[in-house]
Amino acid sequence: MSPAGAEPRLTAHVLDVGRGVPAAGMRLTLTRLDGTSRTSIIETVTNADGRTDAPLLGPETMQSGTYEVSYGVGDYFARTLPDGATTFFADVPVQFKVAESDTHVHVALLVSPWSYTTYRGS
Repeated sequence: MSPAGAEPRLTAHVLDVGRGVPAAGMRLTLTRLDGTSRTSIIETVTNADGRTDAPLLGPETMQSGTYEVSYGVGDYFARTLPDGATTFFADVPVQFKVAESDTHVHVALLVSPWSYTTYRGS
């Protein structure tokens, strides 16, 4: 449940820990999962702070259920690494459950060309 006055929403943040900067310009795709059914909800790009300009889900669209945020790390590193450098990941899909639709869920990704860590932030 969100603290008093906080709006229910789903947000994301990506940090490029290899370079120590926000991961600007990374593609994010949000999908709702329901059994074998997959419903694409939004595709967006991170801003200069490594966040999206608007929540992936806002108060009017936030629902309980299972979701996946796919982070386009391969394209991001192809654009930001020096010529000839390689990366291990193409996309990083993160699946998670929203138990209560009246909460703020924040999915953060720390990424390098060879590793990643994700966590539920605040």
